[in-house]
Amino acid sequence: MFKKDLKIAVIGGGSSYTPELIEGFIKRYNELPVKDLYLVDIEEGKEKLEIVGGLAKRMVGKAGVGINIHLTLDRREAIKDADFVVTQFRVGGIDARIRDEKIPLKYDVIGQETTGPGGFAKAQRTIPVILDVCKDIEELAPNAWLINFTNPSGVITETVLKHTNVKAIGLCNVPIGMVYGVAEMLEVDPKRVYIDFAGLNHLVWGTHIYLDGEDITEKLIDSFAGGKSLSMKNVPQLPWDPDFIKSLGMYPCPYHRYYYLTDQMLEKQKEEAATVGTRGEVVKKLEQELFELYKDPNLNIKPPQLEKRGGAYYSDAACSLICSIYNDKKDIHVVNVRNNGTIADLPDDVVIETNAIIDRNGAHPINIGHVPAKIRGLMQAVKAYEELTIEAGVKGDYYTALQALTIHPLVPSAMIAKKILDDIIEQNRDYLPQYK
Repeated sequence: MFKKDLKIAVIGGGSSYTPELIEGFIKRYNELPVKDLYLVDIEEGKEKLEIVGGLAKRMVGKAGVGINIHLTLDRREAIKDADFVVTQFRVGGIDARIRDEKIPLKYDVIGQETTGPGGFAKAQRTIPVILDVCKDIEELAPNAWLINFTNPSGVITETVLKHTNVKAIGLCNVPIGMVYGVAEMLEVDPKRVYIDFAGLNHLVWGTHIYLDGEDITEKLIDSFAGGKSLSMKNVPQLPWDPDFIKSLGMYPCPYHRYYYLTDQMLEKQKEEAATVGTRGEVVKKLEQELFELYKDPNLNIKPPQLEKRGGAYYSDAACSLICSIYNDKKDIHVVNVRNNGTIADLPDDVVIETNAIIDRNGAHPINIGHVPAKIRGLMQAVKAYEELTIEAGVKGDYYTALQALTIHPLVPSAMIAKKILDDIIEQNRDYLPQYK
């Protein structure tokens, strides 16, 4: 017998993404009976929480659904007896992201929010907070599911699964964006497209692409090689080399450009940083515009401008996943989940991003076996970096952190890794209690 009157807590409720989450719950209200939705934030986010919360209440009112929206700075009150906890927070806010982008660029290294040294810095700030949130869940809502899309999503989900007793599944909008991208290219409904995914968060390959069950991978690879390209708002859209795409024989995710087109991407980043600003600086302006829109007392729907923010489909994916767990749907989602032998070339206890069957007991990844050598090396190198990043973030160990950055494929040497690490620690002191 399913429980009615669900309680859901959203940590980082003042996020500009929240209206998409609200829209997702409204849309699914008949099969996902959310009674109490707690939007939680911290003191510094209070104003944003009130603005977003006001819009959320207007959206729910317009839809005529019985969801009670609660705005609070009391995380424990929000988590107590929750059925699901959704995490979508950014420690240090957008200004910390901008620093994460600028520090590596100073040393001619890619400066990106989740990939390379920027992702490392974000993980170090986030790990102490997610462990703290999980302590509250263990105490106050031991049966709750944690749905994480705090970035870097794979690293944060793996931290939770390795270091807490919380049931957790990680999510990312990249695989959904890739499915929608193929659908757009073929001018078909996305429901007709299915992709086999294998890899890690922000390092995932589409190994096979199907339309109505027919394998169209080869045909699509030819289209990519012919210049058709898919990207995301937050990743510069540089074209792929046709011979490279044919040799890969798979569908790379937008973030692969940082690894496969490193020199071009670095030049593009430096050029943007010197003119329009880093992606974080652009997003900061976008966010200010969004919150101005959200303040409008007549606005009672998710504004279309939110799509420009770069996180399209994130929140809808979260609602869809929660709905599948609650309704024991046994349908397939692409999630960040414990490997447990799914990819034979990676340790069992690490988190991978892949297709999984979702039911009331969680995510059950579909077996992959060994992956081809052409993607195996990069996958293993980045995974080793992630394992060390988690260990460094949990223990606050400088030497582990130095090794993590040194072995990342985007960092050219140990000396540059050390300079970047010292800058990261120096500029994030307030957010790195584990390094004191």
